[in-house]
Amino acid sequence: KAVNFQLLIRDLQFGLLFGMSDRGEFENADLAVLWSDGHNSYFGDAWSDAKGQLHMDSQQDYQLLGARRAPEGLYLLFRRAFSTCDPKDYLIEDGTVHLIYGILEKPVHSLQAINISAIHRGLQRVQLLKPNITVPELPSDKKTMEITAPDVVIPSQETTYWCYMAELPDGFPKHHIVMYEPVITAGNEALVHHMEVFQCAAEFDSFPHYNGPCDSKMKPDRLNYCRHVLAAWAMGAQAFYYPEEAGLAFGGPGSSRYLRLEIHYHNPLVFKGRRDSSGIRLYYTATLRRYDAGIMELGLVYTPVMAIPPGEDAFILTGYCTDKCTQLALPAAGLRIFASQLHTHLAGRKVVTGGRGRQVVNADGHYSPHFQEIRMLKEVVAVFPGDELITTCTYNTEDRSRATVGGFGILEEMCVNYVHYYPQTQLELCKSAVDPGYLHRYFNLVNRFNDEEVCTCPQVSIPQQFFSVPWNTFNRDVLKSLYGFAPISMHCNKSSAVRFP
Repeated sequence: KAVNFQLLIRDLQFGLLFGMSDRGEFENADLAVLWSDGHNSYFGDAWSDAKGQLHMDSQQDYQLLGARRAPEGLYLLFRRAFSTCDPKDYLIEDGTVHLIYGILEKPVHSLQAINISAIHRGLQRVQLLKPNITVPELPSDKKTMEITAPDVVIPSQETTYWCYMAELPDGFPKHHIVMYEPVITAGNEALVHHMEVFQCAAEFDSFPHYNGPCDSKMKPDRLNYCRHVLAAWAMGAQAFYYPEEAGLAFGGPGSSRYLRLEIHYHNPLVFKGRRDSSGIRLYYTATLRRYDAGIMELGLVYTPVMAIPPGEDAFILTGYCTDKCTQLALPAAGLRIFASQLHTHLAGRKVVTGGRGRQVVNADGHYSPHFQEIRMLKEVVAVFPGDELITTCTYNTEDRSRATVGGFGILEEMCVNYVHYYPQTQLELCKSAVDPGYLHRYFNLVNRFNDEEVCTCPQVSIPQQFFSVPWNTFNRDVLKSLYGFAPISMHCNKSSAVRFP
């Protein structure tokens, strides 16, 4: 019902601001403020308006519980209810919370006199409401294995997907992965955006050793058959534990010895010559658990047919895992989802997966692409044959001047929920996109209603066609409704990348 905050201020000068806002901005924020005029100190519940001006809240919901000086600084303890029914207060939910703070370096006579644009300030993203799940004990016979990049020189460009092939020892028997954690080279914490370890398809006896960019012309085609996710980590995530009754199987007969590590380096300041040996450390056991766990991708297919016009404050795209797919691919007893990782690129603002009239699998109303954790669910969600799973992403492109298309680049977009579940099934990917034929009709319509010619000739790529659309209200609204009513192209895929019939 309530959260207690304890702050340690090492060097308190004339006060501080601490609170929450939608995305970490200091405008429209909910704040607890401690300030001093040089003689007396005051504490209160305040809020800031759209211009950043502070106001005392008529309903005081931050309760000061105590302040004490210690050799290491001043401890300030206060509490607040998660939900206060006060329109000026932030509602604390179980998704991402952007915590903000500011330091007052000069005395102020009143709350209104604080100029928030002039103060030293910061931001921290957290999940305040963690589900009350105890960390399972690791088995006594656990072993560890590190799959890391071999001293890679990070390319001096904004976005790089780096691929490195590793292999398990010859004759490695079946084991269960029970936990994994990131291994990040010191100093590169801001560059390593996310990492995944994939297992290759068992039908090939060997895979070429490759160490280089994933989009290089030198990359052997066979690496495209390494798609089965073993571990996934993204910036902000902690160690990941499997529930006691399940583990992720690898090794043994019918399982490939070959693994592909993929690291996404995000290097916007274009550093040159940075070396990196980051990767993932697996904890595994030979004592098999009751169930093999699996990871399934829900949401949108990575394709440019799903696009977001520029200048949108909340554009919605939806990906479907249909009843027909689950009917075909899931066992009669269904499956149990215990964790989920939501994923978009930089324009993502909210993500939710649910079904028609069924419980939500995971939702984050303040989602940040800079804080993508694999989150344990409060309760396990059961999914049965014939159920639907619908993933909806909300995007903001107010800072962009041209359309944002779906794809792998950081300035393109994704809408994915990686769900972790047991028992493992053949269904690895259950995603959709708009039917391309209907999109072609959209471009033809835009042509007829606009003076400027949009080239819809087949040799022009879909991104080029989107970039040439004049984004007036009509073209925006028609695209929105197209995504709402047009038939979808459904991908109901096995881990071998073969579709279910």
